[in-house]
Amino acid sequence: MVKSCWNPSAEGDSGGRVDGLLWCKDLGQHMYGEFSMAVIQANSMLEDQSQIESGQLSSTTSGPYGTFIGVYDGHGGTEASRYVNDNLFSNLKSFASEHQEISADVLRKAFSTTEENFLSLVRKEWHVKPHVASVGSCCLIGIICNGLLYIANAGDSRVVLGRSGRGTKQAKAMQLSVEHNASIETVREELRSLHPNDPHIVVMKHRVWRVKGLIQISRCIGDAYLKKAEFNKEPLLPKFRLPEPFQKPILSAEPSVLVHKLQPDDQFLIFASDGLWEHISNQEAVKIVQTSPRNGIARRLIKAALKEAAKKREIRYSDLRKIDRGVRRHFHDDITVVVVFIDPNLINGGSSSYFPLSIKGGRLAAGAGVP
Repeated sequence: MVKSCWNPSAEGDSGGRVDGLLWCKDLGQHMYGEFSMAVIQANSMLEDQSQIESGQLSSTTSGPYGTFIGVYDGHGGTEASRYVNDNLFSNLKSFASEHQEISADVLRKAFSTTEENFLSLVRKEWHVKPHVASVGSCCLIGIICNGLLYIANAGDSRVVLGRSGRGTKQAKAMQLSVEHNASIETVREELRSLHPNDPHIVVMKHRVWRVKGLIQISRCIGDAYLKKAEFNKEPLLPKFRLPEPFQKPILSAEPSVLVHKLQPDDQFLIFASDGLWEHISNQEAVKIVQTSPRNGIARRLIKAALKEAAKKREIRYSDLRKIDRGVRRHFHDDITVVVVFIDPNLINGGSSSYFPLSIKGGRLAAGAGVP
């Protein structure tokens, strides 16, 4: 299931470039403006995956048309995030064709089908690759279509809107996604209400709240071992097995969905895995985007996060850059950033020199060096 190295697919686009552990597409054009994209690897195997698709959003030429953004933060391995990257968009296109539109229901169905198909794959490989039952991925997607922005999120990746402030030059940060991490009190309350007879549904372990003492997120694609009891037994590794069987799924793949009507003041969107938000606040990220050149802005956000990560560990940024993957995970996580600029003239049907786009980010070469 592990594909060979960095392999972005691009149609009418030059793809991206690799610089050590960094992959980036500094500036490109989507249907409604420009975008910038970057990924930095920290894990031994890159667990983050991402994509931008712009153009046809259904399996038929009759439409709808728009721009799709996906950020998939894997954990426990690469299989789930890669599977989502390869299948979620095609599932969404199938439902968009069936319904002849993009809607919150279409997004939910795309998540559900992707989840069901991945769990079927886990079942098929259970006796050969039982570890796949403990692999999962956060899943954040955004779609711009017909003047609306659709956001669906399962996990703790985040999308922040940069909106021009009225009466001030500073853009205002607006978080559009709802996160599902046990560190958030409302998430713990939700889990306790769903599992009232389980006093250990959320446990503080090593000063971090975890679901069943194992995982921080409560919603994701995959992690079959906490969704179906058939996968919570041998040959799964003992550290993942619960002492008692469970009757209903502990984790969920149901996304939180938001539909936002785009306004003339809406300037850009920052989609990123939690590796960015661990080090930079929403407002700091928006300020960096607003006050910097567009070209390479996603890479610039990653650099700001790495500088903060180095500062927290009391080492120099230049020294952090010398640390190879695997060991680097002790300093920061894999980080994916996609900045999507919104041109109000194009949102409202203005002409564009845009061409169909399909690009997948962050598939780094196995022998890549250090930036």
